[in-house]
Amino acid sequence: MAKTSVIIVGTGGMARHHINVMLTMANTQICGMVEVAADQRQITRELYEKHGKQCPTFYNTINELIKAQGVPDAAFINTPHKYHFDNTKDCLTAGMDVLLEKPMVINAAEARRLIKVRDKCKKLLVVAFPGSLSPAVKKAKQMIASGKLGNVTSVSAYVHQHWKLATIGKWRQDPEISGGGFLFDTGSHMVNTVVDLIDQDVVQVCALMDNSGTPVDINSTVSGRFRGGAMFSLAAAGDSMHCTSEVTVIGDKGILQTGIWGERLRFKPLKESSFTEVACPPSKGVWEQFLKVRAGKQANPCPPEVGLRFARLMDMIRTSDTTQKRIKAR
Repeated sequence: MAKTSVIIVGTGGMARHHINVMLTMANTQICGMVEVAADQRQITRELYEKHGKQCPTFYNTINELIKAQGVPDAAFINTPHKYHFDNTKDCLTAGMDVLLEKPMVINAAEARRLIKVRDKCKKLLVVAFPGSLSPAVKKAKQMIASGKLGNVTSVSAYVHQHWKLATIGKWRQDPEISGGGFLFDTGSHMVNTVVDLIDQDVVQVCALMDNSGTPVDINSTVSGRFRGGAMFSLAAAGDSMHCTSEVTVIGDKGILQTGIWGERLRFKPLKESSFTEVACPPSKGVWEQFLKVRAGKQANPCPPEVGLRFARLMDMIRTSDTTQKRIKAR
């Protein structure tokens, strides 16, 4: 695979997680960084030092980087949620393919606008939901579609994390920047993976959300129904410990279990008493999968249409909590 030049837009903790992997990949050249915070720049430089490599130049804006270096092949956007739309639009318009951290944008209206930008620019846009990009979820979807589970009747999922205390005073608890709380942040993986596995629109939702004394949601419970009739239940606990998840897909001939990041896959058929591990190809994560899509080696498993589907559902969840009513899809 030819070497891909890429810029990193936003170099906070999540970006550094990705950079740590990208620096081990010979087919990737990180050629520039866009970051305004001095402390994040310094921590990123230290990461490069640990790898024994020279840190690329930092810039304050995407346009400043382009003027200095020209247009690279791609951009990996890791900024706070509020800035996703503008950052992605700038990169697509400049001629870059884009890998965009989840959640794609703040709401469904922004998602529709971003799809129009993608269509106009005719560039690749992949949303970096690890679940959708994981070989385990891909395999699970194939098993469901082939009838391994029989008639799927329900999906249950949970995620809990020490999120409330860990994000106090940070942008994730500022609704103007984050667009939401725990369910929209870590919980977005759960919401997206559940919907992706069933691969149908949600037609009804009931939701309860609790801010636990903060400006954003911390604990949430959501139930609903897919267009095909299967039901689902989601539990998000952001005032907990560690970070653990489970997704269980229940059919009348078998049951699948995975994590919200697609980090494992287990299956129990009707006549077996226990789960067995399902073998899946290894993956280095979302950047590796993006490169495969860009090279034409696989279809895009997480285009902006997936981001729109997630955004529509989140809008329904918020409306249900606010109105205390069951919300039906329009």
